[in-house]
Amino acid sequence: MILSHAHKFIYIKTYKTGSTSVEAALSGVCGPDDVLTEASEQLRGVRQKPAQNYRIEHPDKPKRPLWKTLLGRPERHYHPSVGYYEHMPAWRVRLYCSEEIWNSYYKFSFERNPWDRQVSWYHYKTKSKSGAAKPSFDAFNADRRRAWVENWDLYTAEGKPILDFVGRYETLDADFETVLARIGLKGQVSLPKANVSKDRGTYRDYYTSASRDLVASWYTPEIRMFDYDF
Repeated sequence: MILSHAHKFIYIKTYKTGSTSVEAALSGVCGPDDVLTEASEQLRGVRQKPAQNYRIEHPDKPKRPLWKTLLGRPERHYHPSVGYYEHMPAWRVRLYCSEEIWNSYYKFSFERNPWDRQVSWYHYKTKSKSGAAKPSFDAFNADRRRAWVENWDLYTAEGKPILDFVGRYETLDADFETVLARIGLKGQVSLPKANVSKDRGTYRDYYTSASRDLVASWYTPEIRMFDYDF
């Protein structure tokens, strides 16, 4: 997630939508007062600037459980108790940054065909450094708590999008250029190819009719909004 006062934009970071590339590209134009949230080790390796200004105090910020502090548990950078964090919902950014900033800055994010996104999420969540065998795609999806991708909730509030623009992963280059033109950075920023997945064939190969319908039922709002199909 990026909140840029220098260029008056707010980037809401969704899952499996080229977000590492977008954040890496935009981090380079951020000024010293801009908010860059902490991120994964992989993103730190490609981002042009380190995290900054993400720790804040706000009356509506969730408090860290006292017992974790007393036990010396490390604070996770993706937890709301730090202030701004990586995959932060737009409604919370709005709460923290003030209505004046929210209403005057350009706010954007990206989405992806949910059937394609689910396969990418499956590979991401089942990575194993030990080389352990992956569960099947259907077995992974049987655990909804693990398999659910919360993108819709990141750029909406009360079931409606609240950003100025939500581009598509399928047209990422062109839609990113639209963003750059809107925030006055056209021709000044290029989109790197970061965190590119290995070629795993077409996402359709992973599906049965049952899993196709399952994903359709999970992600009906974004499928309808973007007119996605299998």
